[in-house]
Amino acid sequence: MIEETVLQYELSDAEVARIREEAARLAASLPDPADPARYDDNRFADAGLPPRLKDFLETFRRTESAAGLLVHGFPVDDGAVGPTPGHWDQPTHPATTLEQELFLAMCATALGDPFTWSTLQLGRMIQNILPIRGDEERQSGHGSATLLEFHTEDGFHPGRCDYLLLFGIRNHDRAPTILASVRDVKLSREDLALLIRPLFHILPDDEHIRQLQLRHPDHPALARMEEMLHSPDAVPVLFGNPDRPYLRIDLPFMRCASDDPAAERALHTLMAELERVQHTVVVEQGSLLIVDNYLAVHGRKPYPARYDGRDRWLKRMIVSRDLRKAAPVSQRTRGRVLF
Repeated sequence: MIEETVLQYELSDAEVARIREEAARLAASLPDPADPARYDDNRFADAGLPPRLKDFLETFRRTESAAGLLVHGFPVDDGAVGPTPGHWDQPTHPATTLEQELFLAMCATALGDPFTWSTLQLGRMIQNILPIRGDEERQSGHGSATLLEFHTEDGFHPGRCDYLLLFGIRNHDRAPTILASVRDVKLSREDLALLIRPLFHILPDDEHIRQLQLRHPDHPALARMEEMLHSPDAVPVLFGNPDRPYLRIDLPFMRCASDDPAAERALHTLMAELERVQHTVVVEQGSLLIVDNYLAVHGRKPYPARYDGRDRWLKRMIVSRDLRKAAPVSQRTRGRVLF
């Protein structure tokens, strides 16, 4: 049984002051933290994070004692960051959220190797999660009117991240994220035996393909994504030690590899269990949620989107414990940008 589903950490005033001082220093060498090209030249965490926070992140990474953690208390000036953009590609001045993005990058680097996908948001290292008009019903971070169902981040891809980081720039409506740990579910031996077998297909989610089709239809990553869509490999949902398994799942984009009613029932039993043990987590303004993408599924409940510059706005990063593990299944377009 996992000790806690979500750990909590409150930054002290002294820790905030130290992080802000380090962020000001880093800004000279990394004026745009969304640019992947500079990450190999900067050692964010070693120089900048307070020792207590650095130890907390290392313990979370090393012991796998929780499915997620929340770091509270990094300042966000609601007026200075400007209005919530209407679209992820809407230009904003980098300086408005620079301090927050540098804090996010420092924490990401403490956990491993930050990376990104060429298929999402033009390969930016730090991405915007916000409601987009016309996407209200989509199963993506840009939907708002429908439940974003439980999923592993980029669950279709063998090189998916170990950690997902979401920092709250604005969330005045307290739109809730939901999270559940595979270590909290109860399954029969029969269901477990089916879920650890490669009986399932997980297809690329719409966003990876749609963004390239709209902006870069000749990008080589599009052909790779379409191959994974039309000829997916069969994979297990649970893997590793059967007594303490890891998880990959994304039900809206899943199907059984063959007509197997028992496997289908086992999958839906697992989903019901994850819903039973779910927790609601509000990524508030100034809070950072880190999700262990091998232990947890996450989603988001519906919330009202007004498109008035005051909507929910998160910053997103993904991290690998070892970026080399993606080498057999991914190609690099540049640096830490994979497809």
